[in-house]
Amino acid sequence: MPTTLTIRDETTAGQTLQEWSLEFLTERITVRELIRSRVYQEVQDYNLQQPAVFRGLVEPTDAERTLNGFKLRKGRHIDWKQQFEKALEGFRLNRILILVGDRQAESLDEEIVIAPGTEVVFLRLVPLAGG
Repeated sequence: MPTTLTIRDETTAGQTLQEWSLEFLTERITVRELIRSRVYQEVQDYNLQQPAVFRGLVEPTDAERTLNGFKLRKGRHIDWKQQFEKALEGFRLNRILILVGDRQAESLDEEIVIAPGTEVVFLRLVPLAGG
């Protein structure tokens, strides 16, 4: 029986940008599997529906950043594997933080136990301009 995990994107100020659920076949997944499932699902949804704006974890190549996501030229498909690699790099470089419940995920191989009410928050950190 699939287990459901609540996923939220938040700003560093705590504002929720979007929230949805992902289903997994097991109750135990790694952070790497979580990122892969999330990226795969959001890219597949975009490629099938082709909305005006892509709201994903990482910016696709040749995309224009907008207030609510990333704008791509019409008809363009996104490669989920490329997005997955970018997301892994973002996690490794601490540009993407993942909070599972009340603690921060430390490594890609860290195991997450999905229990009823488990929530995962993704925070994207952007470098400050200037210096």
